[in-house]
Amino acid sequence: MWLITQPAHGELAGQLAAHWGNKEFATPGRFSPSADPERVRGEVVFAVAEHDNGWWEWEADPPLSPDDGLPQGLSEVVADSVAGMDRWRRGIPRLVERHPYASVIIGDHAAWLYEAQFNPDHPLELTHQLQRARSLYPAEQHRPASEFVAAVREMEAVACRRLDREPLWLEALEPRHRLPHARLLQTLDALSLTLCSAVIAPERGEAKGLGEDHVVFLDVPRRSWEDRTALDLRPVAPGHLLLDPYPFDQSPL
Repeated sequence: MWLITQPAHGELAGQLAAHWGNKEFATPGRFSPSADPERVRGEVVFAVAEHDNGWWEWEADPPLSPDDGLPQGLSEVVADSVAGMDRWRRGIPRLVERHPYASVIIGDHAAWLYEAQFNPDHPLELTHQLQRARSLYPAEQHRPASEFVAAVREMEAVACRRLDREPLWLEALEPRHRLPHARLLQTLDALSLTLCSAVIAPERGEAKGLGEDHVVFLDVPRRSWEDRTALDLRPVAPGHLLLDPYPFDQSPL
């Protein structure tokens, strides 16, 4: 059995974030001019690595699946979106005091997951790459989802009040920085989930539920928010993916 906790999946996403960027792709913190891009980059990498910290309590004593008696898989867990909202309510505020910018980026990630399904005006370019092909949450949970998004925005407002004391972070909250950073979190979350939960099954060479031998992530930030690209993911061996174009600073990573 291959058992990967959500925080471990987040750590993998953070490792990918730490290596994101090369001659073609900007590193976090450099999607737009910044007074201290390396400091911003550190917060974004931290946000990606910690985006699922709200799962710690669940992972300490996970419910078991009635099918096999093993800890529930992600597809079983996300069906209860109200419990998922509670995990975000724990995770986002944990970082507000020492890492408010990370809280904002994680908050955007959380809010967009629910807005993409329940808000018909939610932009496609802000929809999670693994969410475009399926509905994650039951339709009857529209009202609690709307209330949850409002609560997330309130948490983010608290974090923003801490950030407006310093020009660097006030600038980093502008859409030209914030949007590509939050979209990068979505992208690396999707890539890590693809590796950890075998959304693409390398042993069969096909994408589960898609009937193809690859998947495409759209609207991946490249040099700036205005410069986005499609990222093609193709399995080449068990545990190995070929990415085109290649966004990391080491090859292979």
